[in-house]
Amino acid sequence: MTRLIIQHPRLTNAAIAAFSALVRSEPAQIRPEYAYWDRVQVDESDLSIMAEQWQVDAEIVDPNLHLAAIRLAAFDMDSTLITIECVDEIADFAGRKAAVSAITEAAMRGELSDYDESLRRRVALLEGLSETVLHRVWSERLQLSPGARELTQALKMAGIKTLLVSGGFTFFTERLREQLGLDFARANVLEIQDGRLTGRLLGPIVNADRKRSILEQTCTLIGCSPKQALAVGDGANDLKMMSIAGISVAYRAKPVVRNETTHAVNHNGLDSILRLLNVSP
Repeated sequence: MTRLIIQHPRLTNAAIAAFSALVRSEPAQIRPEYAYWDRVQVDESDLSIMAEQWQVDAEIVDPNLHLAAIRLAAFDMDSTLITIECVDEIADFAGRKAAVSAITEAAMRGELSDYDESLRRRVALLEGLSETVLHRVWSERLQLSPGARELTQALKMAGIKTLLVSGGFTFFTERLREQLGLDFARANVLEIQDGRLTGRLLGPIVNADRKRSILEQTCTLIGCSPKQALAVGDGANDLKMMSIAGISVAYRAKPVVRNETTHAVNHNGLDSILRLLNVSP
């Protein structure tokens, strides 16, 4: 049995009617932000066209899949759990945001063959900045993505372990881990000497391969299979991690990511992921 669920913060009756016509049945349930139909048969390409036309998230889900099947939830940070790319905002204080953002965008779209080198190039442009800039980015610019707190709280209440695994920086991931009560966090370490960024990183870079291995290691640590993991991200460097997870969600992601994951959230907050697992946030 399959279920079609459509979601939008302001779901219209017209959108519901259009999808009812597509699947030739009435919804099993309608709520202000979502509606779903059970026992549907629908062509995936037709569904994608309709979702784009009505600007809603439309997903085919297994109604027998529940939150209890998940043991670990792994999240990217930049543009996933938070709304910004930290490296871009740090670079803004050096007047180099445009240059750094261009590299970031290309990397997230999967257009750069060497992610490590692209990150080193961006970090090199931060050389000489005072470490107080990191505090300013945290306090003045960093915001949680819509639904991030609600989702992570629901996961915690369900006894699901949470992992923040980021190509960003430990300065932010550790603070975010504490703020949201996450269980694990891994990221890159910025080198700081005499209170200033050196433009270098310490230790191995958290790239796509390391994200995957960190997910595997964390699953081993808590005694579960990657197939019992949920992975959420937005960029090409998340794909290897997401490819081994039982459920993968592209959150407001680049096309290359949306095409490779089990689900996508384009118009809703992160807490809408709960509905894909038969939980109403």
